[in-house]
Amino acid sequence: MDGTVADYYLALVSDGDEAGATALVNDLLDQGIAAQRIIVDLISATQRRVGELWAANEWSVAREHAATAVGERALAALAVRTTVPPTRGRIALACVDGEWHGLPARMLAELLRLDGWRVDFLGASVPGRHLITHLHQTGPDAVALSCMIPTRLPRAHAAITACRAAGVPVIAGGRGFGPGGRYAERLGAHAWAATGEEAVIRLATDWPPPHVTDLPLPEDSFFLGDEEYTHLVRCRPQLIATAMDRLAAAYPDAERYNSNQVDSTADDIGHITDFLAAALYVGEQQIFTDFITWTTVVLESRGVPPTALRTGLHLIRDQLVDFPTATAMLDAAIQRI
Repeated sequence: MDGTVADYYLALVSDGDEAGATALVNDLLDQGIAAQRIIVDLISATQRRVGELWAANEWSVAREHAATAVGERALAALAVRTTVPPTRGRIALACVDGEWHGLPARMLAELLRLDGWRVDFLGASVPGRHLITHLHQTGPDAVALSCMIPTRLPRAHAAITACRAAGVPVIAGGRGFGPGGRYAERLGAHAWAATGEEAVIRLATDWPPPHVTDLPLPEDSFFLGDEEYTHLVRCRPQLIATAMDRLAAAYPDAERYNSNQVDSTADDIGHITDFLAAALYVGEQQIFTDFITWTTVVLESRGVPPTALRTGLHLIRDQLVDFPTATAMLDAAIQRI
């Protein structure tokens, strides 16, 4: 997509201009630009840029959400103009329970429709039991499952396991499944795709896999969610409360925090705990260390020094001294800062 067009579209979403964004999409379609290219090279690429602007503290959460709403409207305008008769089969597409980033999955739904699939787009945060009910009611040929944040991996595992039991193959997608989709296979998915276009190609060529219910699960998938993970999840509220109680003594600057800063700090400690739990569940330290590396950059852009994050990690570690895997992950993360 031409850089001038991309810059113009970014300016429109930045201003929350739904009418302007949909008009631009319609103009591009009138010019003969393929709908797939508009989805991938304009709407999707701009959404990634929006996330980068938020991470750099150049945009607020509210502005990011407004821009996402504009992207959804632009995508809807495109969908109205590009109806394709279904010729391939039926696929259910859902975001994992607790996963609220629905726009990437919505873009995949449109790419699949353009390729001739009948798509049941179930939306963001679909509880596993409702997904399985839908499968029994509609009998799709496959399930596409989106997970953008690793903290949702335990629920993704539950959904994948249930889909396999129902005899429906699963193709997974989203950053939450790790680099190269490495966690998708461990959780039992039959396939993974890095991008929407890759998913379209995969589903059009070597899908579905034969004898779905006979395909063995990876050996290490039977050992997910051990004692340390269970303890961390059960004690999450206590871990956060204790860390907050001890914060001022460990980090004196916190005594001057206003109520918003206190709330943000509690949220951050909660995120740390959740990512540690996900890393323990899958048995992948990289989930946690990558999150800490990213968080360090995000907090620094907001004027929070690395010392504050390091202190938070120590406050959690001090409560988990009897859990060697968790403390090893925390030590590795502390060294990253």
